[in-house]
Amino acid sequence: MIAACLVALMLAGGQPETITAIEVHGNTLTPDAEIRRLSGLEVGAAFGPTTVDDTIARLKAAKKFERVEVLKRFASIADPSQILIVLIVDEGAVKIETTDDPDHPIRVVRERTLKLQWLPILSYEDGYGLAYGAQFTRRDIAGKDSRLSFPLTWGGDKRAAVEFDKIFGSMSVGRLLGGASFSRRENPFFHEDDDRSRVWIRGERDVLPRLRAGGTVALQHDSFFETSTAYPQVGADIQFDTRIDPVLPRNAVFARAAWDHFAFSPSGADSYGANRVELDGRGYVGLWGQNVLALRAYKTDSDAALPPFLKPILGGYANLRGFEPGTAIGDTLVSTSAEVIVPLTSPLSIGRLGVSAFIDAATVYGKDSTLKQQTWKQGIGGGVWFSAAFFRLSVDVAHGRGADTHVHVGATVSF
Repeated sequence: MIAACLVALMLAGGQPETITAIEVHGNTLTPDAEIRRLSGLEVGAAFGPTTVDDTIARLKAAKKFERVEVLKRFASIADPSQILIVLIVDEGAVKIETTDDPDHPIRVVRERTLKLQWLPILSYEDGYGLAYGAQFTRRDIAGKDSRLSFPLTWGGDKRAAVEFDKIFGSMSVGRLLGGASFSRRENPFFHEDDDRSRVWIRGERDVLPRLRAGGTVALQHDSFFETSTAYPQVGADIQFDTRIDPVLPRNAVFARAAWDHFAFSPSGADSYGANRVELDGRGYVGLWGQNVLALRAYKTDSDAALPPFLKPILGGYANLRGFEPGTAIGDTLVSTSAEVIVPLTSPLSIGRLGVSAFIDAATVYGKDSTLKQQTWKQGIGGGVWFSAAFFRLSVDVAHGRGADTHVHVGATVSF
């Protein structure tokens, strides 16, 4: 049998291939005849090297199908020049509806759905409180590895946004992000609502393994106290990260440098620009057993006085435990931290529990001062933490030197 097929193929080697039959599969709504018409194929037509690709393109251009596949098959063993074309289409979700027509009591229609996925949002940020809500997402909105999301939160961080995310090829090739958001949360220093709207676009790309660079362009509007300020922002950042497990790193480093330029045009005053630089360095050294020593140094600085709503805030879980969030503000903030992290459960456990002991030191000041003139505030304490899959909770108790004892909580649910 195999030998007969090989002989037939050799005998037909010089004959042009011809379409002798067209089959349609997978359709529910669209009739076979309509799909054949959309394909542009006809029985008796010649089959060429581009016939399959051209047919796929025509069927996709009809925008009736979610997926299209065109297969070439031999219609005859005796004559391999006779070609059978198989058209396989996927019309997506359909449903059966009843009608009032006795001659056609049911009909099949396309099911209209937004195909939205949703996930809960739950977080607690020291100084701002509990934020809760949901995020609705439509995947592959602009091809593979793209999504359009609509996060909505209430509570300590009231926010509504539309966000676009697209990965090109792979994460190492490039990523494009953008969106628009409206938010309100209370400034913990001024105890005043900060209403902020923002439109932005951002690009990221791996420069080298573990080294990633990004750039951002944004237009923002802030309403704070009785002032309203609109200003553009242009920024760039670079990040080096060797952490395999960001939740509990070991023998790893993380470093980030960012620059942002703001252009302000306050009413009744001259326009001016401000350049803000942010430096963040962290190191994780493995000690005995599972224990880890975590060190951090952080600085954010501006070459001009920033508006009140952009000034960095001292205190709390973010930079100085033992002091309330909103202890002080300025144009420059410098903080350091040393922490011994002690896991109490096995690294193979689904949920990981541990304790820690730490010491923080930080200061914040305005443009009329220097770092040498500052008196550093210090906080010392310990805490307990728990991490399981998408949930993380940290509770720290710290005493500020010359201040009171405070409890700091950080919690997040992320997917």
